[in-house]
Amino acid sequence: MASQSPQSRGVAEPISLVGPTPADLESTARLERLLREEGLYESAEETAAREEVLRGLRGVVDRWVKRLTRQRGYPDGMADRATALVLPFGSYRLGVHGRGSDIDALVVGPSYVDRDRDFFGALAAALAETAAVAELQPVPGAHVPVIKMRFHGVQVDLVYAGVCLPVVPGDLDLSGRSVLRGLDLATARSLNGVRVADEILRLVPDAAAFRTTLRCVKHWAKARGVYSNVAGFLGGVGWAILVARVCQLYPNASPSMLLPRFFRVFARWKWPSPVMLRAIEHDDCELGLSLPVWDPRRNPRDKIHLMPIVTPAYPCMNSGYNVSHATLRVITEQLAVGDAVCQEIVKAGSGGGGWDKLFQPFNFFGAYKSYLQVDVTVTGGEEDDLREWKGWVESRLRLLSARVEADTSGMLLCHLHQQPYAAEPHNEPRRRRRTSSFFVGLSKPPAQPQQQQHQLFDLRATTEGFKEEVYMYDYWRPGMEVAVAHVRRKDLPSYVLRQLLRSPGRHDQLKRKRADDDPSSSPAASDHSASSSSSRDAKRPAAAPGRIGSSFEKKTTHEQSTRAAADGGPGPAAPRRLLPRAVEQSHENLLVAADIGEVRCCYSLYSGTVSKDSAASSDFHVLGIANAANRARHAPAIALVLLYRPQGGVGFRQGTNPSPHRCRRRRPYRRARRRRQPPPAKNDSAAYSDRGSRRDHGQAVYVMVRAVGVENIAAIASVDTCRKE
Repeated sequence: MASQSPQSRGVAEPISLVGPTPADLESTARLERLLREEGLYESAEETAAREEVLRGLRGVVDRWVKRLTRQRGYPDGMADRATALVLPFGSYRLGVHGRGSDIDALVVGPSYVDRDRDFFGALAAALAETAAVAELQPVPGAHVPVIKMRFHGVQVDLVYAGVCLPVVPGDLDLSGRSVLRGLDLATARSLNGVRVADEILRLVPDAAAFRTTLRCVKHWAKARGVYSNVAGFLGGVGWAILVARVCQLYPNASPSMLLPRFFRVFARWKWPSPVMLRAIEHDDCELGLSLPVWDPRRNPRDKIHLMPIVTPAYPCMNSGYNVSHATLRVITEQLAVGDAVCQEIVKAGSGGGGWDKLFQPFNFFGAYKSYLQVDVTVTGGEEDDLREWKGWVESRLRLLSARVEADTSGMLLCHLHQQPYAAEPHNEPRRRRRTSSFFVGLSKPPAQPQQQQHQLFDLRATTEGFKEEVYMYDYWRPGMEVAVAHVRRKDLPSYVLRQLLRSPGRHDQLKRKRADDDPSSSPAASDHSASSSSSRDAKRPAAAPGRIGSSFEKKTTHEQSTRAAADGGPGPAAPRRLLPRAVEQSHENLLVAADIGEVRCCYSLYSGTVSKDSAASSDFHVLGIANAANRARHAPAIALVLLYRPQGGVGFRQGTNPSPHRCRRRRPYRRARRRRQPPPAKNDSAAYSDRGSRRDHGQAVYVMVRAVGVENIAAIASVDTCRKE
């Protein structure tokens, strides 16, 4: 890669001009291979389908412009030449789109086409009549007015900009400032999508290295939950500018070199110092544009922005204008975690084969004990009503986080989870009720020496103010409701847990760590300790895949290895074979499979308590954990543990409950005398049914397993439960 002149790109000289070594190139190849395995590159068929969507969209827009030209009374010759450009921007124009990515497209029309009347009126009506269009949603009141839809199954966001030309040429150049003459601010924002993407590609020294690094950063941001402009984090443009700035600082570096330097630079960045790819430019009455430009030296209001990431095209804007104190704290925490992981990967060396550790999803429901649950409900109407109402509430959630932190003087910290969870629709007589829920994690900052440990917060006025602002929706109608409630992790709705279980690799979010019991513990700190497992793996044996670790399990493993070493054995035995994947998926509630022939802990998923089966005999084997129900509105919270005994029955062993205060009634523990029952006959599956029970201070769970055995474990017929006695 050739060295680039520092005067031609960026606002400062590069930090280093060092190029990649053979080890760096090998690490880059491993990184790109990982991205392809994660599905971040499109296949040839998907690329052809995306191009077909753009061709079909251009056909609809072209017919719409010609029809408007005839309706305005223009000559037939002008109507035949009338056209509008459809130009993609965003990730598609930058060349970093992947499977399932949406298409951001700009419609450039002539001067006589009005946005409100023609674009959101006539074109929206024409799209509604098109068979290939679904989920049509015009949003004229957005910061950048947009029409959202699905065209042939691909999500498309369509914006409009009208230029001061009677006929739009096919080779119109949008890079010059003259195209902005006579345009309002909304139109200039729409045009800036294409202009900014072209300018970013022009300012980076190596477009290929920039694209690979940006793919990695976007994949990381989505996995860590900090990729959403609407929710107050950074969108695609913001992350692209940050990556482009690192490319300018290290112009000859490969992606495996740029990625650790990206986290190192911005984990230590002193916000609100702006990130710029070039110097801010002003018009100064040259063309009479008079468009507002982000510049705190001239506009005092720009000084209040917390995370200024300035777009390189005129008029310069702050792509991080939605970032609040709450979201800025979350972004900086995640950048620090990413920096720590990258440093471990670099120190480990070996060709950089551990990049998958960087893209581990953030354990949102394991990082916090308390949440604000925002329920968005629509009674009656269609699916489009819920989608529009949910989109509006989602755009206001960042204000709820800011309100909570401001009203509690920073003593209560918020982390917005932008993913919605849909509840089962309730079919009432002649009315259907649909609900979708958002969650905001609540935590406390690290406790100070003279600070109260147990402090209560009254958020009723805060939530009521948020609801009043939400109900100012211009298209509100009766039946659209929003509710905010405080819930604990053990009281999460059952439909949330079911959707987490259906998502591949998401069952880890149900885990609960002992460090989380401290309300002042930081989620980033606990996540950093989890990400630093590579250094601890050399000191202790790694947990089996798909297992939930615990301190009791570590103690058992240590005792076994010590016993084996004292007996002169070879040390800890090799891990036993787990249940086959097909067997694990045979029961929809089965979460994890334990090692055959080894007694493990029983976990209560809804509360995180651990029952140590220390008194269990060697003939009991834990096969898995099943989540039968969770404490929803009126449903009991039950966790089931499937046990297997080769020469006996199926049952539960009495365990100790380390958290008796969680139960409603506290009774003195009394050891009940059990009458010994004769063992059933061998190979008699029916005799094993209805023999298991477990009592832990008022909690009762009954399990019925129709068939047992390692060979026929996939033939489990049913698991029956009863309510709490």
